[in-house]
Amino acid sequence: MSFLAFGQPLVLLGLLALPVIWWLLRLTPPKPQSELFPPLRILARVLKKEETPHQSPWWLTLLRLVMAALVILALAEPIFRPREKLQTAGEALALVIDNGWAAATDWDLRVATAERLIADAAESGAPVVLALTAEKPNAEIGPFDAEEARNRLRAAEPRPVPVDRAAIFGRVAGALDALPTATVAVLSDGLASAGDEAAFAQLLGGTAGEVVWITPERLAMIGLTATENRPDHFAVTAIRAAADTGPRQVTAGAFDDRGRRIADTVFAFAPGETAATAELRVPFELRNDFATIRVDGENQAAAVRVLDENAKRRRVGLVSQAEGDQAQPLLSPLYYIERALAPFADLVEAPTFDLAEAIPDLLDQKPALIVMADVGTLPDTARQALIEWVEGGGTLVRFAGSRLAAADNDDALLPVRLRLGERALGGSLTWTEPQPVAEFPPTGPFADLTPPRDVTVTRQVLAEPTPDLFERTWANLADGTPLVTGAARGEGTIVLFHVTPEATWSSLPISGSFVDVLRRLVQMSRNQGAIEAVASGNLQTLAPFRMIAANGMLAPPSPDARPLATGGPQTVTIENPPGLYGTEEGLVAHNLLGAEATLATIERPATDLPVSTAAYALDQSRDLRGPLIGLALALMVLDTLAVFWIGGVFARRRRAAPRAAGAAFVAIALGAGLLAGGVNEAAGQDTKPGDAEAIAAIATTRIAYVLTGDASIDAVSRAGIAGLTRFLIDKTALEPGPPAGVDIANDELAFYPLIYWPVDPAAPMPSQAAIARVDAYMRQGGSVLFDTRDQYATGFDLSGAASPATRRLRDILSDLNVPPLEPVPEDHVLTKSFYILRDFPGRYAGGPLWVEAALNAQSSDGRPVRTGDGVSPIMITANDLAGAWAIDANGDPLLPTVPADPMQRIYALRTGVNIMMYMLTGNYKSDQVHVPVLLERLGQ
Repeated sequence: MSFLAFGQPLVLLGLLALPVIWWLLRLTPPKPQSELFPPLRILARVLKKEETPHQSPWWLTLLRLVMAALVILALAEPIFRPREKLQTAGEALALVIDNGWAAATDWDLRVATAERLIADAAESGAPVVLALTAEKPNAEIGPFDAEEARNRLRAAEPRPVPVDRAAIFGRVAGALDALPTATVAVLSDGLASAGDEAAFAQLLGGTAGEVVWITPERLAMIGLTATENRPDHFAVTAIRAAADTGPRQVTAGAFDDRGRRIADTVFAFAPGETAATAELRVPFELRNDFATIRVDGENQAAAVRVLDENAKRRRVGLVSQAEGDQAQPLLSPLYYIERALAPFADLVEAPTFDLAEAIPDLLDQKPALIVMADVGTLPDTARQALIEWVEGGGTLVRFAGSRLAAADNDDALLPVRLRLGERALGGSLTWTEPQPVAEFPPTGPFADLTPPRDVTVTRQVLAEPTPDLFERTWANLADGTPLVTGAARGEGTIVLFHVTPEATWSSLPISGSFVDVLRRLVQMSRNQGAIEAVASGNLQTLAPFRMIAANGMLAPPSPDARPLATGGPQTVTIENPPGLYGTEEGLVAHNLLGAEATLATIERPATDLPVSTAAYALDQSRDLRGPLIGLALALMVLDTLAVFWIGGVFARRRRAAPRAAGAAFVAIALGAGLLAGGVNEAAGQDTKPGDAEAIAAIATTRIAYVLTGDASIDAVSRAGIAGLTRFLIDKTALEPGPPAGVDIANDELAFYPLIYWPVDPAAPMPSQAAIARVDAYMRQGGSVLFDTRDQYATGFDLSGAASPATRRLRDILSDLNVPPLEPVPEDHVLTKSFYILRDFPGRYAGGPLWVEAALNAQSSDGRPVRTGDGVSPIMITANDLAGAWAIDANGDPLLPTVPADPMQRIYALRTGVNIMMYMLTGNYKSDQVHVPVLLERLGQ
């Protein structure tokens, strides 16, 4: 593998120009140092020794040569540790990636490898087929372009399920049939699966032109296959891949339902051994708290095994009134029961045959299930304690016999009422024959067990016929009489076998079904809450509760998880991932690996196509262009500083520093003296009261309005200016300040580019001094917008009848130097300063907007507006602009328009925008025609 490569190697020929650069640099020395003063010192130095630089210093030349070499190297696109590109033989790329549980530990490495393959395909524009072998059969596989394939790859994730190569490879082969010759890249997890040979034959039998085979270098995963809670320890079986042949030790921990580690063990694999069993030797109570077994350091789903009630050993109490014959143990009532329950339960036998002592002693040891073999009438104290135990959640299993057949019915401790005596089947004194066992009822807890075909019953106790006898029958004989009955009592269950526990009344105790039935009863005793549901047949499916994620952690169910069917084989799929199913009242463990599972190594398929092998690896290549350019810039900064140093810039600054310090000291001293004198002088006078207002007024552009003294008119004016201000902020780059109400007699007017004056005939006539101040404001460049607001009373006219507002306006204008006025012509700047407008409506429509007349103005085709357009100092309207602009606190219009046209208010606001742009920019629009000529002259 090479450590350095270049994307543009021909650029390196530029290094041949370094001698030329060196020669040019020697001929262009830096500017010599110059000193203006003192001239005598310069003359003395020249007379002493004449030094004229004729070439650059060698170190500066070297610095610049290195800088040029760095730029040339950067332009050649150097890459450190370049990766080997995929040499594809086809015009398309098919990526087949295993994303099952075995890929979870190094998934990032697999994604990086696949991204490199996609990047190589992108350079040639080849389409990409992307298929993941642990996805749904209908998942989209392409073909995609490189960018889409890369996005889908980054969105993919490993799943805690086995791969299904047979289903996915067939779809990939179908997609490749529609493409030209393709390169098939197989990114496997290293493990074999069922049907691999046929799957690879289908995948590589179409248009594939080349195979890229990528497998892990080492298969180090550990999987847990079985657990067993034995009488004295908890056994766990682990397996490893067949390719992992060296000796190995791994640790595992047992965790409770809260995630606390409560036990540890070590798996020791001998050389070549693929399975190992470890023991967790902890007390019985701690073993029953195990909820999860996890292998340390393994972040994948197979290294975690969840446990349900089946993995917990329950304590079972045994009670009998008959002492076993030591010479003939097979005739003991508890002999077959002990042999059947010993492998999966802790048995506790009553130390005495006295039921008054035996039953309380068993209850003190907190058993989950008590088996009574042919027990008749119970003492009152023992009976009451047993009833309370059953109703609290215990399971009582009773076997019939001569004592029970002769005892009175005890409804609290029997599931059904019994007939007195017993029934004999077969023999010389009866017409009946021994009865076989029928199929187990589908609503009972034994529904999924295989009924014993070879079991016959010769004697039994019979149940009284009742309406609920059928519901309480869990097993019966061929003639329909009950063999096993059961019923719930409170939180517990009572079960009755209508035969004896020894092989005197039937052959059931010596059959394999006896073990299965008793084990099922023990399992039921561990989950009392689910017994009724099981008995009623409601648990045909179990909802997902907690799932094992791909990294081995327990997580909530994903959207893909579906309920788990209770009957038939239970396999791990995308819809039924490993984990716990059910509810908090009862959970079923659904683990990834079965007891017979093995981890076989995948074999490379036999094919006539060329096969190239690769390895999973991160892209360690690094583009060196950035660092080289950065280093060249740093050398450029050093070169600049060196030139400044040679030119004496730093020396001059050092000599100027003392003088600057002295001048600064003098300035500080002088400022301190002036400040001291100013303080004494200011002690007797106050700051001018208008300074703060003046600073605030000129800090931002504000639109002013004349205060008339009428509160309603002033409120509308202020609301109108506020509405126009908001519209200006929304639509333009101008951000005016809040409206300013001004008193023309006292306030400074020069701060405002535009003053809105609503003419009120009822307001007092302004004084001559106030009129003079307005006249001065207009002469100095300000503009006043007079609004008579009487469009529908009478129009503003120079003759004829006039409204009171118009007459008051004439009185005001009579004392002002008003220029000639005209309605805004079509080619005036106001018609196009921001919006293109023809009319200037306000709350009312139809009235003209009067501006200063341009007497000698003219327009032409080459100039969009008339020549001589300036900013008119006066504008007059009767359309009530402020009334159209006015808004309330919520931003809603305050007054209706006349007529009620919603667009009229929009045009009124646009009129305000054009007026403000006209006030602030003047006739700039008329100069836009000259822009091309100006740019041409500037050489742009």
